[in-house]
Amino acid sequence: MKFHFHVLVNQASGSGRGQKVGEKIIALLEDKKFAHTLYFTDHAGHERELVRNLVFEDVLAPWDPENQTIGDDQLFPLLMVIGGDGTLHQVLNELYRLNKDIPVSYIPGGSGNDFARGIGLSPQPEKAFWQIVQAQEPQAVNNLLYDEKIQAETGVVINNVGIGLDAAIVNATNDSLTKQQLNKYNLGSLAYIISIVKVLFTQKGFPILVEVNGAEYAYNKAFLCTTTNHPYFGGGVAIAPMAKADKPNIDLVVIERINMLKIFWLIIKLIRKTHTTSKYYHHFNSSKIRIVSTVPEYGQADGEVMGKRPFDITFTTKKQWVWYKKD
Repeated sequence: MKFHFHVLVNQASGSGRGQKVGEKIIALLEDKKFAHTLYFTDHAGHERELVRNLVFEDVLAPWDPENQTIGDDQLFPLLMVIGGDGTLHQVLNELYRLNKDIPVSYIPGGSGNDFARGIGLSPQPEKAFWQIVQAQEPQAVNNLLYDEKIQAETGVVINNVGIGLDAAIVNATNDSLTKQQLNKYNLGSLAYIISIVKVLFTQKGFPILVEVNGAEYAYNKAFLCTTTNHPYFGGGVAIAPMAKADKPNIDLVVIERINMLKIFWLIIKLIRKTHTTSKYYHHFNSSKIRIVSTVPEYGQADGEVMGKRPFDITFTTKKQWVWYKKD
């Protein structure tokens, strides 16, 4: 398969890491004489505008595995996104809004890069690039599709949606000057850990209702409520090690509020990846899950803060074609 790469670069992602990754990939494209066109974001939300223009101008092409035929002399117009998970989140949500089933490729250039980790894409830009080039067809990756009734909000999620602890941590991390400093040394996940310690002492338990597989489960003191389509959040924390990005289902993790000593013990178990045996850890798996949280709590979607508010949110799944070859 030969490509004309339409390269969308968010140079600001990862506190400038996106720019460095972009420079490496552009140099590689030019050195190996790959056909390509460059697009750079210069303000928040610009990636949506760029994608919208590409769609309206019929630059990009859909993928149909049953009827797709590309001649040896043809170049497939492949969108390549360089940036963080938030950049890819914006791109895929714009494609969803436009109802376009268009494949994408992705070079991680953010601070957490959980999506790449979750699907088996190399965190090293050059290796990720060759995983894309060597693939003869895209992989079907499972994304989450959410519908939030209170705010009448819908969208696509590539990693996870969290209510409670992880969202409060994201909010604290995004507001932290520490993150900006650590990102300069590729230590963005350390900022997340620092925020964890801060929020652990302030996050209170809150009531939630979970509807899944025809049953209801009520928790009076939920601490963390994370819906995900692969194992990771927070820059490599395997909160749901059983989750698989290539399976058309949803994984929900609920952790109940416990005393501080038990919390630190649970963190140790999390590091050892034995946390799933804790009686305070609850896991659900289904093709459809509803969560109701009546007490205002922080929410986050792919690391973007959704605000502090009540939620009535239902999750289903959506297939996304991602062009890469698994290691």
